[in-house]
Order: sequence, then C-alpha cells, then structure tokens
Amino acid sequence: MSETRFWTSSAQAAIQAVGGSPAGLSAQIAAQRLAQDGPNSLGSAQHRRLLFDLARRLANPLVLILLAASAVAGLTGDLVSFTIIAAVILLSTLLDMIQEHRAQNAADALRQSIALRTQVLRDGAFVEQPVQDLVAGDVVALSAGDLVPADGIILSANAAQANEALLTGEPYPVEKKPQPFDAGPGDDDTSGVVFRGTSLVAGSLQMLVVATGKRTRLGAIADALHETPAPTAFEHGIHRLGMLIVRLTIFLVLFVLLAHLALGRPPLQSFLFAMALAVGLTPELLPMIMTVALSRGAQRMAASRVVVKRLSSIHDLGQMDILCTDKTGTLTEAHITLVGHPGLDGRDCERVIELAAVNARFESGLKSPLDEALLEHMADKALSGWTKIDERPFDFERRRVSVLAEHGADRVEIVKGAPETVLALCDRAQTADGRTMLLDEALRREIIDLHDARAAEGLRLLGVAWKAAPGRTRIEQDDDGGLIFCGYCVFVDPPKPSATSAVARLEAAGIGIKVISGDAAPVVRHLVGTLSLPVNGMMTGSEIAALSDQALAARVEAVDIFARVTPDQKTRIVRALRARGHTVGFIGDGINDAPAIRAADVGLSVDGATDVARDAADMILLAPDLGVLADGVLEGRRTYANIMKYLRMGTSSNFGNMLTMAVASLWLPFLPLTPVQVLLNNLLYDLSQIGIPLDGADREDLAKPHAWDMAAIMRFTAIMGPLSSLFDIATFALLIGVAHAGIGEFRGAWFIESMASQILVGFVIRTSLPFWRSRPHRALVASAVLGMAGALALPFGPWAGVLGFTSPSASLIAGIAALILVYLATAEWLKGYALRASPARSHNMLTAANLA
Repeated sequence: MSETRFWTSSAQAAIQAVGGSPAGLSAQIAAQRLAQDGPNSLGSAQHRRLLFDLARRLANPLVLILLAASAVAGLTGDLVSFTIIAAVILLSTLLDMIQEHRAQNAADALRQSIALRTQVLRDGAFVEQPVQDLVAGDVVALSAGDLVPADGIILSANAAQANEALLTGEPYPVEKKPQPFDAGPGDDDTSGVVFRGTSLVAGSLQMLVVATGKRTRLGAIADALHETPAPTAFEHGIHRLGMLIVRLTIFLVLFVLLAHLALGRPPLQSFLFAMALAVGLTPELLPMIMTVALSRGAQRMAASRVVVKRLSSIHDLGQMDILCTDKTGTLTEAHITLVGHPGLDGRDCERVIELAAVNARFESGLKSPLDEALLEHMADKALSGWTKIDERPFDFERRRVSVLAEHGADRVEIVKGAPETVLALCDRAQTADGRTMLLDEALRREIIDLHDARAAEGLRLLGVAWKAAPGRTRIEQDDDGGLIFCGYCVFVDPPKPSATSAVARLEAAGIGIKVISGDAAPVVRHLVGTLSLPVNGMMTGSEIAALSDQALAARVEAVDIFARVTPDQKTRIVRALRARGHTVGFIGDGINDAPAIRAADVGLSVDGATDVARDAADMILLAPDLGVLADGVLEGRRTYANIMKYLRMGTSSNFGNMLTMAVASLWLPFLPLTPVQVLLNNLLYDLSQIGIPLDGADREDLAKPHAWDMAAIMRFTAIMGPLSSLFDIATFALLIGVAHAGIGEFRGAWFIESMASQILVGFVIRTSLPFWRSRPHRALVASAVLGMAGALALPFGPWAGVLGFTSPSASLIAGIAALILVYLATAEWLKGYALRASPARSHNMLTAANLA
C-alpha cells in the first residue's frame, strides 16, 4: 500500500488492501508473507566501493585537466611540477573522501530506534515475536513505553498517547484512537494511524500492520539517506570552472600547435611548447588553495561553535541565499513551559497552579510533557501536606485526570484536562479571592472567550476544577459532576529570545528565511508573529501533496511558511527551491529532517539532535541558535572571496602570459621561454599565492551571497589578461629593439618581468577597493616576497646557465621596473571595469547590508 493511500484510506480499505483482519494472521500465512516481502528491517547502508568513489571524484573536469598537466610535466622532464600536482590532487581527494564517509552510518543509526520484540496476534493468541518477523496484516499490541515497530492503523485504543517528535519534531503528545471503520481520515489527521520509530507514552492500543521495513515512513527516510545526493553549489561551480579551463586550453593549444606547424617549426618542439602552455594555463595549486582556505574556515568556525563535517559546505554556506528552518529547537526552545495560570479574571491565580500541580504529582504512570512543565514550575514551592487518596487516570473518552486528595481536614477531588470537557462538568466557578458563584451562561461565555483568545496565540491550555469530597475514599465512574471551575494552565514551547535578531541578521545578509514545521498552521503563524519574522505566505502539507514537483517549484519562492508537512514534503520543498536556482540550507534536529538535510546544499543540525540528523548534516551547530549560523555565514563568504582571488589572479595572469608566449612565438626566431622555464614560471607564481587562504575579505565581499559566476571570471580574464600581454609585448620591444638582448638575457629578463608583474598585480586586483585601502594578510605578503626572491634567484644564480638564463644588466632591470610601475597603475585604473558583476548576476542578487 502506498503512503498516500495509507494516509487517506479507511480502516476497512486498509484491512482489505493488506489481506488482514482484526483477528490477525495464522503462523503459516505470516511465514509465507515474510518470505515474499522480506524482514521488517531498514537494512544496512550500501556503501559505495572505494575504487568507484575515487573514480567518480577523478572524473571531475578540473581534476582531469590537472592530471593531464601532471603527465605533460613528467614527459617534459619537470619532475618537480609532476610531483607537486599529483600530490595536491591525491591529498585533496583523500580529504574529501574521508569527510564524506563519516556520514555513512546514518541509516545504521535508524535501526537502533526500534524495539527488538513485540506482542503479535498469531493463530488467535498474542505471542512474543521478533520485530523483524512482522508482516503486513499482523495485529500488534502496544502499551505505554513501547516503540512502534511498523506503520499501521489503530484497531482499538485505551487512553493512548504517542510521542511523534521523532518524525514531526513537535514535543506535544498526540492522541491516538481508532477511526470509523468505513470512513477515511482527513489529509492532515493522523490520529488513527501510528508510524514506525515513534513511541507510546500513555495508554495502550492494538494496531494492524500496513507497511513494514523500507515501505514504512521511517524506511523511506533511510532510503533517502542511501541515495547519492545531488551535486552541491560548490561542486557545480568547480565543474563549470573545469569546463571553462578546458575550452581555454583547447583553444590556445590548437592555435599554437597549428600555427607553429604551418610556419615549419620542428613538430616535437612545437608539441612540447604547446603542452607547456597547457600546463601553464591550469591552476594546479587550486585544490590546495581551496583545501587550505576551507580548512582555515573550519578552524575559525569551530571557534564560533560550528563543527564542519564536509569542508566544501563552508563555501556553500557563504553562497546560501535561502535557509529553511524547523520551528522546534531553532526558533523555539523545544521545551514545554508553563507560561500562565489565569483565574476567571484572566490574571494568574495561585489556587489554579496549586491544584493543577497536586493533580500532576499524584497522577500515576508516565508523566506527559504538560505534567512535567507543571511540576517544574512548582519545583521551588512546597506542596507538603497533601495526601493522595485515589485517582482516575486520563483516557481519551473522559479527556481528563481526576485525583482525590486530602490537605489537613479538607478532602477534595481535583480535575484537570481538556478545557471544554472540564468546563462542561462545572456548575459553579471560584474567583481569585476564594468566592464561589453560579456559572451562568454569561460567565461561561467569558471563560470560553478567555480560552479562545489564548488558543489563537498558539498556546496549549488545560482546564482546572475541583469540588469538596468529604468522607469519600474512591472516585467512581460518574462522580465528576458538580465541579467548581477554577481557571486554566497555559503552556507554550517558548520562542528563543535570540531568534528575532538572528533572523534579522540573516535577512540583512540577503538570506531568505522559510519556516517548515509539522505543527498546525495557527501555531506556526502565531510564533512567526511573536518573533516578528519577515515572512509571507503559507502552505500546508495537504496543499503541497496536491501539487506536482513542477507546480511546487513555481509557487515555493513566494511562500515562507509551510505547516503540517511530512518528511517527504520537506525534501520536496528543498529540491523545488534548488530547481529555481537557489543555494539552500536546511537546519533540523529530528529523523524526520534527515532527508531534507541531505538534499540541501548545506545540511545543518544541532548538537542535541538525533544521531541520524547529525550524521546527515554537513555542519553541526554546538549551540541551537541561528545567531551562531549567522557568524558561520561570514566565514563561508570569506573563504569564497579568497578562492575567487586565486582564480581571478591565476586565470588572468596565466592566460595573459600564455597568450603572450603563444603570439610571440609566431614572430620571434626563438621561443620566448623554454617549456621548462614556462613550468617554472607557473610553479613559482602558484607558490607565491599560498598565503591567500589566510587573507581577509572586504566588507563588500561579506555583504551578500555570491555564486560561481563564470561570466564574471571570463570578463575579468578577458580584460586583465590582454592588459598583461600588452605590457609583455612592450617588454619584448625593450629587450629586442632597445637593448638588443641575446636569447639567454632575453629569457632571463622577461622571466623576471613576468614573475614580478604577476605577483605584484595580485595586490592590486585582490580587492575592489584602491589597493592601499585594503591591507593584505602578512602571510600573503611573505609568500609573495618568497616568490619574488625565487624569480630573481633563478636568472642570477649559479644554476642560470643550466636553466637557459643569462643574467640581465642593471639598466635593463631598471627599464623593466619602470614598465611594471606603469602596468600596476593601469591595472588599478582598469580593475573597476574588470570586477564589475555581470548584468544577470547583478539583477538576481539580493541587496543586503553587512552581516556584522
């Protein structure tokens, strides 16, 4: 039976669909069904094989380019570049694999959430059977404290209450009772069904098993965790960058190779030079730069009480423009609290809370969260002197708890329960000063209005009443008439005081908030109003169920509140938002949240969450506070900014230099640099940039989400690369037309000019501000100085001749220095155009203020 039909079908239809009956199954039929359907277990996680996982990662276009570059470097004799590139790829790939495989025990944790044995009706008698032997059609008996072993409909119940927080995230117990045999429940009504993994906290029931194993709702969640998640925003960006570099490389290599062959150059030399240019275009240290930047971000986020499990999720957090959050535990405290005990006049009355607390203290069996809240509230107030005489426990026919107690010479019956039930049994009411009055229609209307006003605020109420019971020793079945109404006890899962300011920070940073809850619409709407959250529009689970994925994607952007949603619908909402081009974060703490956590670009959980939710998450907040998340967003954006610095500087400088050599090689009678010198140039430049991950970020970089914008990178490369080539050609003119340099001196001088211009222009283009207004990190300065020292050491050192260099003269170095100064000034003027965002990106990006 499908989950949809299970939701909406009547008991009669469900029994017919599974071929069962209220009398249960015979052992023979049960054995046949077990052989056919398989055991009632969720199964173990099907872990990907190590070699398959490794092959999947190596198939990334950027990684393939780097592997090809490594091979070319090895063939040309550059063993240093070969070793460094191969080591960087291996290290970054292994680190990613380790981070991802830490979450593979998520489905295994699900299996720990169910009982091992249960009472099953077989051959007309209840017998104890292993849970894995249950089949559809079995009748199972459960009592308070039992975990539900399968999905099913309720055949009979006695004061049954279930804790469904595992699936819904809501802390209040849920009444469970059989539905009319031939009438199906409403779309949002689950009172007549129970789900695997939930627990019975009061009463008892008998259920007909409808779905077992992976066919249960919990099984569907386990299967969702087994699925390979869709590529995240970071993975999409890396793939697009790889394809961009592939296109640039193919264009340049084919151009150089064909041109050289057309000019009659030696084929082998032409091929090696073209391959060296290909290596020069690849940002071979990009994996290392990204890994170091992300690791640095993880360390800083740990100081902000955020544990990062998947390093690339730091980038995704910075790019996130929509955060989906559950209500319980993030916007609220996830702890039911007594917030009032008003009497007839609406003001708190001590008589009300005292009577309610006595009733809760003497009630036997498992305490409900409401009872625990009452007793917690009265923990520092004495209730001494009260003695229990008798009680009649809660059941869903009476909807109340009756306790007979004595205090000194006074013996009274105290009743608390559903307000409408308690009030219907009262004919008098007591004021705060102890006076008793007749409960006429006018006063009854005032009491009902008081209840309705509080209930409309999303609060849960219990009615409290009493009557004198002199000489009585028992509470008989019909002894509750003639009660005196005293007042209400009012409960709430209180909102977090920090939630409003945290949401405001996220909204100001360009991150839209969407509240997704399993609770009723009025409760969610009131919470949102209490916190003054800037959200609009509401959809319920039943409305979502009626929409296709395409229709949901069309509506989901305009809706900020989702109420009464199932775990599957949470995942559908996340996927719909991603389908609309958003980078989505989802924060949750229950098993019901795990599939949505896994489906999001950034899966977030909290330290006190279930094992499954924590294992499915990319990040864990050690404090369940959105303010901590807002701090983490800063780190994500800082990390992204530093990765983009390397990409902008690397792609523009590499492209400019390689373009210069490609063009110059067509008219120079010799190669401007040998293949080995090209690789040394590229390697030294990359090493000079290893301080980038520690660099800071401008305020503008932290103010709003930024996505991988290939058009912007291409624009920057197309402007700054040719600018570099223009000054390279000017250097060639100086070297040949003015200085008449020989081949060795030409290569030595241009090697110095190329390295100095690349390294120094990095300080200009690392910021959109004037470079003197944005101070680089000292680690970046140090790595740049070392790179410059290496560039000067090679043409002037004793190894210069071996590398094919001749030391340039001092006058030549002075001329090159002047050209570099002009180049840096021009780059500072031109970078404003190069860094301008693409029109489409500017249109789509939300306007935002700084997070801090």
